[in-house]
Amino acid sequence: MAKIVTKYVCQSCGYVSPRWVGKCPNCSEWNTFVEEAPSPLKVSRKPAGAASRIEPVPLDEIEREETPRVSTTIGEFDRVLGGGIVPGSLVLLGGDPGIGKSTLMMQLALKLSQSVVLYVTGEESSRQIKLRAERLEPAGTQHILVLAETNLDLILDVIERATPDLIIVDSIQTMYRPGLESAPGSVSQVRESTALLLRLAKTRGIPIVIIGHVTKEGMIAGPRVIEHMVDTVLQFEGEAHYSYRVLRALKNRFGSTNEIGIFEMHDSGLREVRNPSEVFLSERRSGTSGSTVVASIEGSRPILVEVQALVTSTSYGMPQRTTTGVDTRRLSLLLAVLEKRVGLGLGTQDVFVNIAGGVRIDEPAVDLGIATSITSSLRDAPVDAGAVAVGEIGLGGEIRTIGHIEKRVQEAAKLGFKRIVVPQNNAKGLKGTNDIEVIGVDRVERAMEILLV
Repeated sequence: MAKIVTKYVCQSCGYVSPRWVGKCPNCSEWNTFVEEAPSPLKVSRKPAGAASRIEPVPLDEIEREETPRVSTTIGEFDRVLGGGIVPGSLVLLGGDPGIGKSTLMMQLALKLSQSVVLYVTGEESSRQIKLRAERLEPAGTQHILVLAETNLDLILDVIERATPDLIIVDSIQTMYRPGLESAPGSVSQVRESTALLLRLAKTRGIPIVIIGHVTKEGMIAGPRVIEHMVDTVLQFEGEAHYSYRVLRALKNRFGSTNEIGIFEMHDSGLREVRNPSEVFLSERRSGTSGSTVVASIEGSRPILVEVQALVTSTSYGMPQRTTTGVDTRRLSLLLAVLEKRVGLGLGTQDVFVNIAGGVRIDEPAVDLGIATSITSSLRDAPVDAGAVAVGEIGLGGEIRTIGHIEKRVQEAAKLGFKRIVVPQNNAKGLKGTNDIEVIGVDRVERAMEILLV
């Protein structure tokens, strides 16, 4: 008989060690190793030379099947999924504690009034689930079945009898399989529980949404393998002191990635934000230095946001570089370009950059807006209130070409802006821009001359 070897698995990154160590050599986290004793492997008694009955199928002989999506009637949620829930899909939803994951899932269950929804909870009691449902919608909950259980074997028995149309598991870190000796939330339990739910979704054609915890860095807790196993990974983001929430698709086998949906948190639950550009610019004050409107693209949606910057003389030996909503390393690059190409003295200045509304923007097309806000704050010269800036800045100070320029221009014109500054090459091919003046620039210095009042 083969000897069963005990192993130690890091709960943060999944690194496996033959012995317990205090600090993980892979992710450098402390006290994250948990002992796991694997179950004995079953030896197959099939003869080694036996022929397999499973045969590969030529690709051109496989019939193409169009799978209809199930609309949730929540427009922002359907947008992120690519049009609705695909039958037999496994969706992983992650987010910070208290961000609204369970609220969003309960609203999803309430909207599917024509389907049987099984809500499996391992963190709350059935009474807590009922209180949340009554707060969101006092009536119309008879189609929702609530199961407060963490044993997956018992949960599977309930699924066989109830035959639900949608399963929600809150959360995957609380589920466990009795056959494994490790505790719920461990790497092996999370991995095996996800694999079991994946097989259930594919064999029965039942869509399953699982909620996952996140680490302090904002990553979904547990082994990264579960993100590869599921069909869709959704991230629910937002700042604690802001009412806006952003649902972002990090992976989607049935639609585009980086698509976002925007919600606003109220006492009665989450509400969809139909026109996010108008909402994010609603509190913008014209005539204030350090404020620039930029046109960003999130997935297929153009969004206008306000980039704010504050530049002040430093009171410390090392100037501060603080950002909210943008990459700090990108800010350092832009500051170097402004010092070298525009001649701004920023070496003794604290620089603070913020995307108003709590949204995070990662695309480089907002470079010009960030640089304009910094220059405006340093010179105390306001930016033209009727102008929008968009463009990527290169290390030589050039304004580089960006994508989806037509959508950005149309969104700016729809909200009443009079001018938009774009890269020179993008301005050449634009058509039908009578409602807004399009100004092409090739250098960051030229853009500052146009945008600053």
